[in-house]
Amino acid sequence: MSNVGLDLMPGGDDEEPRDGTSAQQPDDGTHPDVPAEEDPAEQGPADGSPAEEDPGRVPPTGGRRRARPRRRVPVSCLAALVALVLLAVVAWFVVDRGRSALDSWLSGPEDYPGPGSGSVIVQVEEGDTAAAIGRTLKDANVVASVEAFTQAAAGDERSRGIQVGSYELQEEMRAADALAVLVDSANIVRTSITIPEGFRLEQILERLAAQTDVTMRQLRRAVRGLDLPPSADGNPEGYFFPATYDFPPGTTAEQMLSRMLQRFTAVAADLPLSDASTVGLSEHDLVTVASIIEKEVNRAEDMPAVAEVIYNRLDGSCTANGVPQGRLQMDSTVHYISGKNDSVFTDSDMRAVESEYNTYQSDGIPPGPIASPGAAALEAALNPTSEGWCYFVAVDLESGETAFAVGESDHQANVAKLRAWCRENPGVC
Repeated sequence: MSNVGLDLMPGGDDEEPRDGTSAQQPDDGTHPDVPAEEDPAEQGPADGSPAEEDPGRVPPTGGRRRARPRRRVPVSCLAALVALVLLAVVAWFVVDRGRSALDSWLSGPEDYPGPGSGSVIVQVEEGDTAAAIGRTLKDANVVASVEAFTQAAAGDERSRGIQVGSYELQEEMRAADALAVLVDSANIVRTSITIPEGFRLEQILERLAAQTDVTMRQLRRAVRGLDLPPSADGNPEGYFFPATYDFPPGTTAEQMLSRMLQRFTAVAADLPLSDASTVGLSEHDLVTVASIIEKEVNRAEDMPAVAEVIYNRLDGSCTANGVPQGRLQMDSTVHYISGKNDSVFTDSDMRAVESEYNTYQSDGIPPGPIASPGAAALEAALNPTSEGWCYFVAVDLESGETAFAVGESDHQANVAKLRAWCRENPGVC
């Protein structure tokens, strides 16, 4: 290589050797002011784009280029990116839910088109709100949503008067159609059973078994397990109050009989039955007297007079008129022994049966009721007349007209009227 330009340096002792070397010069074989031959690899592409670096080439020292450090993404940028992603997800969720809510609001709550099919029994309980009823209907698949029912109820004032009870509906009904069924109490599903006044316990059980799904075995077991009123003294006869009862589907034998006992307790409290001492009786004996009254006559207006006949015979007020003191002589008690209830008469054989219930043979009040008395008979037992009656007999079995007498001769005249009526109405007596 030529040593071009070296003669421009000042001379003197410090003149550099002409061999082209110097201790102060770099040892890379080039002079600072003399360009070295260019390495084609370092010139870069002819098109002016940056040249690719040779990874195996060691860069020169001094004026050599430093290796570029690897770029790192700052933590703050990464956090911002994550936040943006989360924000996008939340925004999508809100928009999606908002769209669903808007669609629901515009289209209304889910509802079946109706009219429905099948049969479902739904029970409305005491204190149920429209929402509670809606949930019951939704669980039974009667309505598609609780909201559909509550919306229908909010627009119908009759929904405030929905009564407790069981209702028969269909599955997949329109909410408005289901509401229309519930607001009409005539649609309450119930078994209505009438227990007439004067029914014996066995007759009550037979009627319940005949008109409901419970069996005689279940009913008899239920009677043994019930808590009777204290006045019953363990005897259930006479304490199942006669009335008309509505039993919803699924009512058990225990529930039926318990309702009848509860009704008796309520009536006894209203009278009150505790006033039995005013006529000289215990509560149990008062119920027994009322049961006899119930079986002897069927008109409420005649019952207080029958009560007087019983009390007059018990205390001896009728001995002068041919009735021994304490001897009630009631045909109804003899019928109870025989189990017959189809005649107002008794014969000599029936009256000869030995039993504490045979008031022709035994003195005093029988040991227990012979039937279930109604409220009128119980009240009559507490409030007898005071006319001196010692006898009575029905003279018209269809109307129930009853004639009362103080003396035996008047009584026999009344009995003759009954026999004449029976001749005019064969097959009735």
